[in-house]
Amino acid sequence: MDLISFFFGVSGNVTSLMIFLSPIGTFLKVVKNKSTEKYDSLPYVCALLSSCLWTYYGIKKPDGLLVATVNGFGILIESVYVALFLLFAPTKMKAKTMAMAAILDVGFPVAAILITRLTLQEEAQINTLGFLCAGLNIITYGSPLAAMGRVVTTKSAEYLPFSLSFSICINGAIWTIYAILVHDYFIGVSNGSGFVLGAAQLVLYYMYPSKHKVGALEEKGQHEPLILPSEQEVDCNNQV
Repeated sequence: MDLISFFFGVSGNVTSLMIFLSPIGTFLKVVKNKSTEKYDSLPYVCALLSSCLWTYYGIKKPDGLLVATVNGFGILIESVYVALFLLFAPTKMKAKTMAMAAILDVGFPVAAILITRLTLQEEAQINTLGFLCAGLNIITYGSPLAAMGRVVTTKSAEYLPFSLSFSICINGAIWTIYAILVHDYFIGVSNGSGFVLGAAQLVLYYMYPSKHKVGALEEKGQHEPLILPSEQEVDCNNQV
């Protein structure tokens, strides 16, 4: 790994860490109120799955240390988020979280690792893991499309978090450049999709400035968020 690719890899670690930590304010509120309210645990369960697979991919792949380090931290922080759902969620959500975590965060990674190790050669193992990781990222990055559609329909980006969209765009760009430099198409495809989505959200901010719509929404009595909590948080997932 040369100096330039190392620089972009380290920069990607920094931006990814910031995104992993971005829901901290939400979870401080959860701990303070001892309730997860209407937040959905699925984005965090999926983020934990993604971090597990990307960490193993980084360990298996030559020169994959920078991928493994950031996602190793992701495993730690997303595990805390999931644990807080198990502590403070209503009974129904708690049971749902436990079932999803058992299947997606334990069963699926263990099965993927065992099957690839027992049936595939070293290079094929890496490629299969990379395919799984990239596919999971693309699916997750596509989840805010419904929220973006509502922004277009209402002509207001009032409840689309700008800082998160900007971070997703920058993070995707940095990791895409890193992927090009190290010739890793799986990292490139997955983060390229994140960059495109983040850039599209920034375009929506330009097209539909929220400050122009706040008054209209208040006059109509439409005080409810345009985006459900789970949709607001979902972009925090899968940062490599």
